[in-house]
Order: sequence, then C-alpha cells, then structure tokens
Amino acid sequence: MATFVLIPGMCHGGWCFDELAERLRDHGHRACPLTLTGLGERSHLLHGTVNLDTHIQDVTGVLAAENIHDAVLVGHSYGGMVITGVADRMPGRVAALVYLDAMVPGNGDSCWSLVTDRERQWYTDVVETGYAVRPLPFFDTRATPHPLASLFQPLRLTGDVTKSRRQVYVYAAGWDGESPFTPVHERLREDPAWTTHALDGGHNLMRDTPLELLKILLDAGEPY
Repeated sequence: MATFVLIPGMCHGGWCFDELAERLRDHGHRACPLTLTGLGERSHLLHGTVNLDTHIQDVTGVLAAENIHDAVLVGHSYGGMVITGVADRMPGRVAALVYLDAMVPGNGDSCWSLVTDRERQWYTDVVETGYAVRPLPFFDTRATPHPLASLFQPLRLTGDVTKSRRQVYVYAAGWDGESPFTPVHERLREDPAWTTHALDGGHNLMRDTPLELLKILLDAGEPY
C-alpha cells in the first residue's frame, strides 16, 4: 500500500482530488487530499502572512502527525512548489515526487520568477485586502482567493530534493493556448533522472484525463 499526499494548485482545495483519491483507495492505497491554509474550507485562515513556508508546513505537519513514511507527494500546478519544499524539509519521509503540470523550482525560485507575463498579470489582480489573488472566472465555483505572499516568496532548499527519489512529470498537452509548462516538460524529458508523460488534456488533468492519470500514479506508487 502506498500513501499518496495530494496537493492542489492555486485557489483550489483538496476537493479537486476527490474522484482521483477514491480511485486510488479502490486500488488499496491511502490517499490524503490536502487543503492548504487560507484556501477552500480553510479560507477563514487567510491573512497577509500566509506564504509558501506556511503551505510547506501544512504538509510536513500532516506527514508527522499521521506518521506517514515513504509518501508519494503529488503536486498540481502551484503544488509543485510545495512538494519540492516538503521533500527538502523531510527527505526521509518522501519516496516519490509527482508533478502534475506543475512548477519544478530550484533554490531561490518563486512562482513569480517561473511564470510568464500572462500569469503575472493574473497574480496582480488581487482582492480588496490586497493579499490574495482572485480565482479566474472559469474556475470551479468552490475556488477561493489564493494567498499572494505564497507566489512571491522564494523557495529555499538545503540540498538536492530529487536525489534517490522517483521523479515524475505529467505534462498537459491540451492547453487552450500556450502552456507555461512547456519549457519545463521539454527540459525534463531529456533528463534520464525523470520519467515524463504527456497527456491529451487541459491543465486540470484530474478532470480531463482521470484514467490515464490514475495509471501514472499507480506506477509511481510501486516500490522503487
């Protein structure tokens, strides 16, 4: 049995993994979809100091409290920032990293530094408080404003988070327009340390290609 810890992207909560989590459980695995501080059912905790470190601590706290070892960390979009930080903070608890059309940051990178001007324009569309980004109009109605500080804070790493771990990148090839993740996918597919996949779906792979994604995750959960 593998333990999958599922981290959503911007403005989303653990609910975006509901169907995928059920399918993983049907195969006998443990699935833990998490909602990060300030989002979804935890939106009442949103304030100006919620940042990337907060979200990394959300996950490391669960790994510790639930006594999770050999976790398969799955990060969608912004969630790639979080799972990278978690693997750096608790390397002995992480067996695999799976990036779903996600950021793959290095030391000192932030979401702001990694995205295109199009995404930066979105990031600056803040709510009245000035410390959260509005969900895009086509997002699920459950989407909530995302903490702005988490997008600007650089990730600080102490070592090579990918060393001695399974690393998987799942690229969404069916974006409506140019994907900001194309350069990431092109770079990683030439790296023998990574396993890469390209699925014919939009950015929300959990919705667009659920069965193909399930197979990839089941493979990632096999002993390494």
